[in-house]
Amino acid sequence: MPFIPLEIPPGQYRNGTDLQASGRWRDASLVRWHEGAMMPVGGWRQRGTVDIAGVVRGMLTWRDNSQNQLLTFGTHDSLFVMEVDNSVADITPTGFTAGRVDASVNSGYGGGFYGNETYGSPRQDSTQLLDPTTWALDTWGEYLVGCTPDDGKLYEWQLDTATPAAVIANAPTNNTSLVVTEERFLFALGAGNDPRKVQWCDRENNTSWTPATTNEAGDIILQTNGDIVSGVRTRGETVILTTSDCHVARYQGPPFVFGFERVGTSCGLRSPRALASIDMGVVWMGPKGFHLYNGGAVQDLPCEVSDYVFSSMNEDQLTKVYAVVNSAWREIWWFYPSGDSTECDRYVAWDYAENLWMTGNIERTAGVDTGTFRQPMWIDPDGVLYEHEIGNQYGSSGVFAETGPVTIGAGDNVMRVTNLIPDEKTQGDVTATFKTRLYPNAEETSHGPFTMSNPTSVRFTGRQVRMRVDGDTNSDWRVGVMRIDASEGGRR
Repeated sequence: MPFIPLEIPPGQYRNGTDLQASGRWRDASLVRWHEGAMMPVGGWRQRGTVDIAGVVRGMLTWRDNSQNQLLTFGTHDSLFVMEVDNSVADITPTGFTAGRVDASVNSGYGGGFYGNETYGSPRQDSTQLLDPTTWALDTWGEYLVGCTPDDGKLYEWQLDTATPAAVIANAPTNNTSLVVTEERFLFALGAGNDPRKVQWCDRENNTSWTPATTNEAGDIILQTNGDIVSGVRTRGETVILTTSDCHVARYQGPPFVFGFERVGTSCGLRSPRALASIDMGVVWMGPKGFHLYNGGAVQDLPCEVSDYVFSSMNEDQLTKVYAVVNSAWREIWWFYPSGDSTECDRYVAWDYAENLWMTGNIERTAGVDTGTFRQPMWIDPDGVLYEHEIGNQYGSSGVFAETGPVTIGAGDNVMRVTNLIPDEKTQGDVTATFKTRLYPNAEETSHGPFTMSNPTSVRFTGRQVRMRVDGDTNSDWRVGVMRIDASEGGRR
């Protein structure tokens, strides 16, 4: 009999039932697909001895006017900056109000609704959570600006590591977030304790916030049922996301300065840092799906692993979700906490060049793309900083991919497989395991793992089979289309 190719399309599919993933890669970790072939993602190594005290939920890289490379980290109670020699300075503002490492139920005064419970009796869990603290970080020219919703003040750091960040004079307080527009306006989001208010300073002057005929400062209250969560600049526009919808701000010049338009409903942002700006627009994770704005109206972004991702999340800690662009591979990664985990221990990634989805396991809480520094840098819950996409070391993490059920026999025929012909770049660096069944609900039988040779001698029988590929974590391997030598074994 001729060899049967196991033509598994690139990318993962993990929606619906197990059988719906038939003939697709279903489970995987730390792999990607490039030009049709499967390969491991780049490995990682620790960046010197950088070890930040606290869980980082905000990172930003930039260069000052002297081309010095800088990286800032924000935790629930501190702000740090790292220089290219890995020296770290604490630039936490004086009088900064610390927030929370984890989300917690607000059971204190004002945390519930008046009159809903009997006085003196234990309250029911209202599931009204106080979110963990995240930082909104941006640059004002060569200076750093930042804000957390728990502290609410707008801060600026002017590059002196001996001097902490300081409150921006005259800026509104009790803010939720901030963003700097392409036109050099600083937006205070959720300004003045109004969750729908956007207030901006005069152009190029972040200490002038009072509107006058001689400046371009101003404010607006968005027409929305949601609360402002975050903002990001994109080509010619500034995108503002609430818990329920999406708005864009476009510069018009005096007298109105900015025009605001709602461009999407039922597309709220789930976490303050769950959004990313790329060439094609702004992409973000919502409560139960992904969304894309690239001009015009917001689009729902079809996701072939959404059932798995959103059913496996820790709902109480979802505001820890953090999006990172990996531009070298045209990917966006979202780190998220799974199950009962209180920290981000999994990821879902979208290859926006080839429209592929990937999932896996990794413990990272924040990260930055390459550009300012040579490698992308991501940080784990213990504050250890890693350079990524370098080498083939993955700590204790496994690199693998496994298909859904693949039917190998025609009709009710049972097939006997005797040989595997691998399509592998570095033969011997990948093993294959096959899991067979005679019936859809029958018990699986595992065969292997088999170390690849050409051909590889295998022996198994079944109507459908899963194939698992495990890669050597010290090799830059590639896997294409495997072929099996199979013959009919009759009916059972």
